[in-house]
Amino acid sequence: MAVERTFSILKPDATARNVTGAINAMIEQAGLRIIAQKRIRMSRPEAEAFYAVHRERPFFGELVEFMTSGPVVVQVLEGDHAIAKYREIMGATDPAKAAEGTIRKLHAQSVGENSVHGSDAADTAAKEIAQFFSGNEIVG
Repeated sequence: MAVERTFSILKPDATARNVTGAINAMIEQAGLRIIAQKRIRMSRPEAEAFYAVHRERPFFGELVEFMTSGPVVVQVLEGDHAIAKYREIMGATDPAKAAEGTIRKLHAQSVGENSVHGSDAADTAAKEIAQFFSGNEIVG
């Protein structure tokens, strides 16, 4: 068993439609534990730092605007192969291409408003977790 941690964001479209509880239920039903969670309003500098890897892409400005448009829920998830498991239950970025029963198939509105973010690798997860949580906020 490879217990690991991953980072999750329930995006502004999910908080606006009040589906954060439904998404959390899906996370827990998949066998992942939510070991840290808080609702925040992401600042422009936080969003720009978080998505810095996309800075040169044409959608960067729109992405930052969206992520600062309303509250988000940032989370640390823990479980067996948490990164791969969460990416599987999130579903494809495009909800039209997402598998049945995934978060994005059920809750996302579009490629841009796709309800959730999840880390893509262990090093990314560690960096993303550290951006939003201090060690004493994570209770595993």
